[in-house]
Amino acid sequence: MIDNQAIFSISYGLYVLIAREGERDNGCIVNVAQQVTDQPLQLMLCVNKKNLTHDMVLNTKVFNLCPLSEEATMKPFEHFGFQSGRDVNKFADCQQELRTENGLRYLPKYVNAVISGRVVQTLDLGSHTMFIAEVTEARTLSPSPSITYAYYQQHIKPKAAVGGQPSVAGKKKWVCEVCGYVYEGDEVPDDFICPWCKHGKSDFKLME
Repeated sequence: MIDNQAIFSISYGLYVLIAREGERDNGCIVNVAQQVTDQPLQLMLCVNKKNLTHDMVLNTKVFNLCPLSEEATMKPFEHFGFQSGRDVNKFADCQQELRTENGLRYLPKYVNAVISGRVVQTLDLGSHTMFIAEVTEARTLSPSPSITYAYYQQHIKPKAAVGGQPSVAGKKKWVCEVCGYVYEGDEVPDDFICPWCKHGKSDFKLME
């Protein structure tokens, strides 16, 4: 079943990309996805090669894409991140076994649709791979609008401090201005690399 309203949820937004290989499910957040043709109904997405989710999609040729909605908080960003590690099971603590017709998981919360794709073409872009996929299933899950990257920056991502003082006693918190990852400690180590977007100390600011 393909609900065109679900396709309309794809915009300049942020999405949880979900894949499965063998018995392992994984996911990460991507920010490039768009419809490319109507007949056949196809979409395009770009995924960083450093992601395990990238390798799963490359190997299995199937994925689910869940557009994040304006109901989203930092929770899905903290959980999935912009990089999917090879030593972490992103669904280890998930009690729900919600799956689409292709057998892949999807998220029931913080998203407004689930779109299943079958890869028909790949293009090597250096640090990323572009996947062109035929849409095999699409469902609307919520009437909430999709978030844009600007909405994420303004309403969801933790804000850097003004004046350099944390507002809560205890450990200082430093936020990555690129992706929103939060590091706790008196100072960000000089050699620290953000586990989500792989940026360094210079991109971290003290939180309010």
